[in-house]
Amino acid sequence: MIDIARMAAVVAVLGTGVVYGTDVFCALVQRPAVAAIDDHALVAVMGNVHRYGDRRMPLPGAIGIVAAAASAVLAAGAGRWAGAISAATAVALLLIWLVLYTRISAPINRQLSVAAKAGDTPPNARLLQAKWDRIINARATIQGLAVAALCLTLII
Repeated sequence: MIDIARMAAVVAVLGTGVVYGTDVFCALVQRPAVAAIDDHALVAVMGNVHRYGDRRMPLPGAIGIVAAAASAVLAAGAGRWAGAISAATAVALLLIWLVLYTRISAPINRQLSVAAKAGDTPPNARLLQAKWDRIINARATIQGLAVAALCLTLII
């Protein structure tokens, strides 16, 4: 059973790693790049990025959460409490990330996506992006901690 728990942890690392890498890229590259363009370009680029990202990123995120939960349950069932705790910690972190995303990032994503699709530049475009930018470091950190917890699950 512990081997299956570890396989689930590997799948969780892979799914979570997609989201983690995306958030790190956004924090390190996208945020300063977008700060250097005009508002119309900001809405066109970020609105379309969010339009595609919000459709495609839930799958690896869900795979990461489900596989992390499976790893926690399976490790507990095998009596591997340290692995179960580290995988459960990853699940908790991923759920915290999900709350941040759904409550803060997703509504902004929708506004920018609608504006981009319509070819509009809302007067608050820069403010919307600033609100989104304010939590990207926290999102990347939470995802990184979840990946670290899952990796710990693999080695203990």
